[in-house]
Order: sequence, then structure tokens, then C-alpha cells
Amino acid sequence: MQSIPRKSSFPPVTDARTRILICGSLPGERSLAEQRYYAHPQNQFWALVGAVIGHEDLPALTYEARLAALRDARIGLWDAVASATRTGSSDAAIAAVEPNDLATLATRLPDLRAIAFNGATAHRLGLRQLGDAAQRWTILPLPSSSPLHTVGIAAKLPAWLALREVLGD
Repeated sequence: MQSIPRKSSFPPVTDARTRILICGSLPGERSLAEQRYYAHPQNQFWALVGAVIGHEDLPALTYEARLAALRDARIGLWDAVASATRTGSSDAAIAAVEPNDLATLATRLPDLRAIAFNGATAHRLGLRQLGDAAQRWTILPLPSSSPLHTVGIAAKLPAWLALREVLGD
């Protein structure tokens, strides 16, 4: 009997200026292989967040330049899951979850206004981890940017563009 592989998330991408923390569930196979957030070419994350920050060519930039653009826009990244067992990339296959400590990270970000969850699984797990502390921030559930969530980008975009209100000065 073959065991199901355990997979781990990446470190958070934040700084003291972070206003919005966008949390996914757990990186997919392509992201894990490349050690980059949202590495699958069909994942719509970089196009969606590029529209949010007015940086339409964000997907064309190098990974490091994308992360720098997010930090400049005061957006941070992390995942709700520190590690879990999962075959493939589907959130439905996530099991034996060890959560990331979202509440501790969030309380250490002095300018944090909102926590956005990229997809239903991230939202469900993240809210559980935040518990009562979730009341300190605006919580924004977002439609998943994953290619496994087959709703088109046009249908997802309005919810993602709501992030602009939080980023405003």
C-alpha cells in the first residue's frame, strides 16, 4: 500500500506595510515543484491580482518582480495549511491538515485591514484557525483562482476587484 504524500506550504510573503493578506489553501503540484506561489500557467491568480493593483502585465513579470509588485501594493501571500496529505492538487483531496498560525501572523502585521481567502477551502480552514480573532479584520472570501475552479475569469473578477476598497488610502 502506497502512502499519500505530505506536502507543505511556503513561508509568508509579507512586510509591515501589508494591508491585505491573501491566503490560499495549499500549493498545488506545479507550485510545489517550482517553489513559487501560483505557478501553474492556467491559474488565474496573477491576472486577477494584477487587475486589482492596476498592473495588467503582472503575469508576464519574473516571479521575484511579481512578489515585489504585491509588496509595493501592500498585499501579502500565505496559505491556510502548513502541511497536509494530498494526492494531486485538488483541495478536495487535502487531509491530515496541520494549519498555519494565521492569527499570530495577522496580529504581527500592524497595517493589516483584511484577510482574503482564495477559494472555499482556504476560507473554511482559515476562519477556523482565526477563531474569534477574525473579528479584528475584514474577511473576504474570493472565488478560487485555481484552474480546477472552472468558472471564467470574468465571473471571478468582480469579487477580486473588491480588494481595491481595502487597499485605498
